[in-house]
Amino acid sequence: MKKVLITGAAGFLGSHLSDRFVKEGYHVIGLDNLLTGSIKNIEHLFGDSSFEFYKYDVTKYVHIPGKLDYILHFASPASPIDYLKMPIHTLKVGSLGTHHLLGLAKDKGARILIASTSEVYGDPLVHPQTEDYWGNVNPVGPRGVYDEAKRFQEAMTMAYHTAHGVEIRIVRIFNTYGPRMRVDDGRALPSFMSQALRGEALSVFGDGLQTRSFCYVDDLIEGIFRLLHSDYSYPVNIGNPEEITIKDLAQEVIDLVGNPASRISFNPLPVDDPKVRQPDISLAKKILDWSPTIDRADGLQRTLNYFKSVLGL
Repeated sequence: MKKVLITGAAGFLGSHLSDRFVKEGYHVIGLDNLLTGSIKNIEHLFGDSSFEFYKYDVTKYVHIPGKLDYILHFASPASPIDYLKMPIHTLKVGSLGTHHLLGLAKDKGARILIASTSEVYGDPLVHPQTEDYWGNVNPVGPRGVYDEAKRFQEAMTMAYHTAHGVEIRIVRIFNTYGPRMRVDDGRALPSFMSQALRGEALSVFGDGLQTRSFCYVDDLIEGIFRLLHSDYSYPVNIGNPEEITIKDLAQEVIDLVGNPASRISFNPLPVDDPKVRQPDISLAKKILDWSPTIDRADGLQRTLNYFKSVLGL
């Protein structure tokens, strides 16, 4: 049985990855300090002998006894509301945490996949974004703690590959949604869903004409699984290239929820908020034979059903 370590295992993406690897017959070791993750996301796995979980902060030295085949580093605050509240920890998990896990991968001879982000492109001057675009990031702006942590993470990962021969994979994740997102996540979709279900105004920042591209979580997990088992060691965009304005997304949620009390409320745009975000997934199609299969209408309905259950509706 192959053994895989997943950091951030109790988070939105980490918990779905834990599910997938258990289903595929792997032994999964999950680590999470539970700052933004939740035990509820993984408690259904606790009775499975192929899953074990430890509350742990990877900014400290990481030791795993015995053999280890794969490491997936998904520990990090990922929502602006989280990394603005925890800027130092966000930087530490992207730097110290990554350093510890790369050292572990080197020691064990394990392949490591790190979760990077479309935020490495910053407020992009190239659209859609391709992997060879270097980005437009403000290192001292409020979002810099997350953006630069991820850019440093990529650089350190590549350094371990070139200097020590560590097998690496780098996934640049674009906006993803689905069950297990937190109601108070602060990102657009969970905010819209919870506000619409409560009959509140949906908070759109700026004029709402900024764009995002939303990928359903099952599609993302499939792309990550394929990337881990590929032979490619450079960054790969994984996301849904179907672009939509935030204003139009808010209206889609209002129409889906069907709460007549819901409306759109416009608020000041946060500093350095990207104007556009759309992945070019040509590389993923070529080397992974991957592209998203779940359309937004289906994905939004599945996500709405989850939020209804969380809110007791």
